Amino acid sequence: MTTPPPEQARAAIIDVDGTLVDSNYFHTVAWWEAFRQAGHKVATRDIHRLIGMSGGNLIERLIGPGHSEEHVSAISDAHATLFATWHDRLRPVPGAADLLRALARRGWRVVLASSARGDDLVALRRAIDADDAILAATDSDQVDSGKPAPDLVEAALEEARVPPGRAHFVGDSVWDVISAARVGVPCTALLSGGVGADELKEAGAAAVYDTPADLLAHLDTSPLVG
Repeated sequence: MTTPPPEQARAAIIDVDGTLVDSNYFHTVAWWEAFRQAGHKVATRDIHRLIGMSGGNLIERLIGPGHSEEHVSAISDAHATLFATWHDRLRPVPGAADLLRALARRGWRVVLASSARGDDLVALRRAIDADDAILAATDSDQVDSGKPAPDLVEAALEEARVPPGRAHFVGDSVWDVISAARVGVPCTALLSGGVGADELKEAGAAAVYDTPADLLAHLDTSPLVG
């Protein structure tokens, strides 16, 4: 693994759900059932469009503000319990581990920036199976506000010890693109989370690839290297 001098260090800040692990549709179904249990009728398509956003923001967008803290917590906790039933069946998106290891070999400081809770992130990292390439990870338990707020990206920059101009984000949702842009970090997007290329480009993605394997195959001509 190459270790560049500190002034040349670069950080690859990478989202997890939908980007490295094929989990977005499991999240969608878990949220749908959590809302149903709480007495809310919410369409799965509306939920899927918000996957990648923090749980609190997702709930407010879908059922509106003004609900008690206990009601919101009950929905969030139900989602966590339901999603946990999928932990042992989570699988990586093709090329996930290979991409992380390739970046680490090139001297990138690989930091995960996930909206997941701590227990979920443990399961997601187990599915990726590339901890040897990961310098650090930040999750929703460590910040005040999740995506599209920039807090997770800012925390990842602190972990990597690089300024925004020496970092690049890789994600799968418009919320990833927006969150990174708010701190001046460009974002390359993947289609593996189920969001269309046009939406990702409109949000400001520097480029769009199919999967981590596709990005790795074009890494030398991608915005990460450019």
